[in-house]
Amino acid sequence: MEPLPAIELEVEAPEIIAPPVAKPPEHTEGVRVSALSLSSIRMKREMAKSQKANQKPHDELPREPFTENDMRLQWDKFAQRLSDNGQKIMATYMHMNDPILDGTTIKLELPNEGSKVDFDNGKHDLLGYLRGKLHNHDIIIETHVNETTERKYAFTPEEKYEKLKAMNPAVELLRKAFDLDI
Repeated sequence: MEPLPAIELEVEAPEIIAPPVAKPPEHTEGVRVSALSLSSIRMKREMAKSQKANQKPHDELPREPFTENDMRLQWDKFAQRLSDNGQKIMATYMHMNDPILDGTTIKLELPNEGSKVDFDNGKHDLLGYLRGKLHNHDIIIETHVNETTERKYAFTPEEKYEKLKAMNPAVELLRKAFDLDI
């Protein structure tokens, strides 16, 4: 037997693809400065001065009078907006009790200290909204904790019956007349 002739195969060398390297973003804002240098302190001072120049003095901000109805309307609109955006806890705090207007101070009673802390953390957005919509930058919001504001919920059938009886004593007469169990 004769040996078979050798066949040469052309095999392409595998192509090596380098993974893309993330490049840091280029800063085009000017010269970069170390955070601990004198020039960074100078830049911070200049930035603070320019921000102060853009702000209006407190005396020039609007102070239009408004009614309690106007305030409650905007209060409810903001609560609805919060609820639509998924911030239901803050919206619930806003609807727990009706806010009371005393001059430019809005007073709100909350049932416990935890709800007061949560409300105070989120009231800055509310305050900005009310000041803008009511055109009065003297508005402030005061929150007070009133433990008696906390509602007692009836869970058992006996508690529910006692609550109904307290609201309408005729419920007891109906229970006896129809010989109903609690």
